[in-house]
Amino acid sequence: MAIDMLGSPVKRTEDPRFITGKGRYLDDIKLQNMAHMAILRSPYAHANIRSIDTSAAARMPGVIRVITGADIPYNPLPMAWPAGGSSGIQNNVNTPRALATDSVKWTGEGVAAVIAETPEQAVDALDAIVVDWAPLPAVVDAEKATQPGAPQLHENAPNNVVFVWNVGDKAGTDAAIDAAEVVVRQRIVNQRLIPNPMEVRGDIGWYNPGTEEYTVWMSSQTPHIQRLLLTAFVTGIPEHKVRCISPDVGGAFGTKIFCYADMALVMFASKAIGGRPVKWVESRRESYGSTIHGRDHITYLEIAGARDGQVTGLRVKTYANLGGRLSTIGPGIPTTLYGRVLAGPYKFPNVSCEVTGVYTNTTFVDAYRGAGRPEATYVVERAMDLFAAEIGMDPAEVRRRNFLAPDQFPYDNPSGLGTAVNGEKIFIDSGNYEPAMDKALATVGYADMAAKKAEAKARGKLLGVGLSTYIEVCGVAPSKWIGAVGEGWGAAMWESANIKVHLTGKIIATVGTQPQGQGHETTYAQVIAHELGVPMEDVIVQHSDTQGTPFGYGSYGSRTSSVGMTAAVKAAAKVREKARRYAAHMLEANVEDIEVDGASYRVKGSPDKVKTIQEIAFAIDLGFSLPPDMEPYLDETAYHDTTNCTWPFGTHVAVVEIDEESGKVDLVRYVAVDDVGKKINPMIVDGQLHGGIAQGVGQALWEGAIYGDDGQLQSGSLLDYALPRASWLPNLELDETVTPSPVNPLGVKGVGEAGAIASTAAVANAVVDALRPLGIRHLDMPYTAQTVWRAIQGSKGGQA
Repeated sequence: MAIDMLGSPVKRTEDPRFITGKGRYLDDIKLQNMAHMAILRSPYAHANIRSIDTSAAARMPGVIRVITGADIPYNPLPMAWPAGGSSGIQNNVNTPRALATDSVKWTGEGVAAVIAETPEQAVDALDAIVVDWAPLPAVVDAEKATQPGAPQLHENAPNNVVFVWNVGDKAGTDAAIDAAEVVVRQRIVNQRLIPNPMEVRGDIGWYNPGTEEYTVWMSSQTPHIQRLLLTAFVTGIPEHKVRCISPDVGGAFGTKIFCYADMALVMFASKAIGGRPVKWVESRRESYGSTIHGRDHITYLEIAGARDGQVTGLRVKTYANLGGRLSTIGPGIPTTLYGRVLAGPYKFPNVSCEVTGVYTNTTFVDAYRGAGRPEATYVVERAMDLFAAEIGMDPAEVRRRNFLAPDQFPYDNPSGLGTAVNGEKIFIDSGNYEPAMDKALATVGYADMAAKKAEAKARGKLLGVGLSTYIEVCGVAPSKWIGAVGEGWGAAMWESANIKVHLTGKIIATVGTQPQGQGHETTYAQVIAHELGVPMEDVIVQHSDTQGTPFGYGSYGSRTSSVGMTAAVKAAAKVREKARRYAAHMLEANVEDIEVDGASYRVKGSPDKVKTIQEIAFAIDLGFSLPPDMEPYLDETAYHDTTNCTWPFGTHVAVVEIDEESGKVDLVRYVAVDDVGKKINPMIVDGQLHGGIAQGVGQALWEGAIYGDDGQLQSGSLLDYALPRASWLPNLELDETVTPSPVNPLGVKGVGEAGAIASTAAVANAVVDALRPLGIRHLDMPYTAQTVWRAIQGSKGGQA
């Protein structure tokens, strides 16, 4: 009998090719007679284009063709998440074209492209393109962009407002705040971040003149979606004439979900030069201006309650910077995935949120690891600490008094997820938050923190401890709910899987999700091997090619385990049931008398009458003797649409020390207790948490995209944008509680974003806790030594 590996920390089967340099990423692909493309990008954040002269560039060595936006008949890129219920957005959509034609809205927007024999020749020829620019005033701050007199980006968006979106009970929340014993108000900034996956983006377009078909290789999380968007909305090319392939993808963190201009551009370019393949790969510096950014919220929060620690209301007003043009699902991030989860794991009776989406002369903003949920957690968890400080109560106790209790589930979230629309709603189905917090506090030695602070003070250090008790919504959302609330036709959440058992009993599974380093080939194999009772090494998982896999929505929102793998479980059940029926035929028994035990199918009461799935597959695939109502082959496809989201939760605790003389912050301890339901592979779960925590800590302490008032990105390379290093982080102490999800047969919830959601707020609260004895109530991230030193000097009446 095969050893069941479900739930075991199996080494990742894909790792040998990655760590030995045998992976096949986009830039590794070399096609015969392939040309190369470079894109001329705007040096201005806001300007009109009077003219573009490409004649000199066309004469440069190796140049095959120079393209401008005027050459390309394609439509602008689509925006697929219109934030249902928003005012204005239906008329205010402005998205990029393959190349800008009349104007540019951010530094780095593409205006021309050179196709040449080599990448170097293409880049060299960009300098010979002459653009006659008419520079315009720029605005980069979302709040300032809405004020009278601010530079106007788009005629159809007065005051640069994309939408105004409201959720929750505003009247009830206003009344609760007006009547509250305590009200705390604070302006907070969740700064802009630049995602940095190890592999930058790229595309290869190849047009076949003989068949009039296109193949597009792309570094993408969503190849099926990109084929749909590129054909139905951008190019008008029939969908069956386009094949999209994502080779190995070297990280994404959300950046590779979206439809980018360069995808359409390589398609046009290949046809324009007679069908030669055309490759484009961005540089790291180019990536900083042409691939999406994340976060960038300015928020005014008000939290109200009583001095006994009970919170009675949370009111939030947020300005969400969406950049110069809208990305594919940009409006959905500060609305559905932010405003609708602002209650966190708490039983706040009143919550209201208003989000104003804003155009600015910056790179477009969209989903970055966590996608709205880190922003929401930061607001709620800073609010809880501010409230605790105001009433003089321990932050952990305030949280404890406001947690949802286990007997309160299922729970209708007051910030909008529980709102029924046409009978459809989603709700928090399960949770047990206090044990996770208790375990985290015990591990970190929370009861002894006063003594530890005194000891640190004696060493010239300020010690602080910060909590983040978070809840995450994953697998957003049931397709019927998405359709009912009108928040994004592009966000339907069903998923697909096909399983074939070949004649020799070996299994090929093709799936609609797309890995970017998470270990899907391993975890899918663990699940399918468990369901069919076969050795894990007998299962191969294939993905990423629209021609060879069933249509799927891809990987984002921590949805692969709960939605994609449930489709695989359903496909395996179909295989198992067909095998059971054929076993009855082979063993001359009734189907009802066939028992399934792993890979064995036996007659009840007759243990010697047994067939293995390998024997069944050989016979049924040959088809020599089939029942009249049965087709040959064990080959089954299943689709799964979740009935609800899943709800991971946990408590993270950060301990920091601040050097009072220099302001330098050291993260000295980090404890995380997460509940992600059952684990398919604990080692992979831990790896996901490690990476997410590092990214969240990076935001709190070091990272931040900085624009000048002229719209120039001043943190435009790794020389100027500080990423966390492993040596800057302590050992991450991980633990768990387990509350299985009731909405899928595996009991899983999702873990890819949890670390990034919880960690930023935990570190922020720790830093402010350390500074609180100096009278510092709040400080905006990142907590660089300079920022903290200035705050300390200001608190002492010194010159900062």
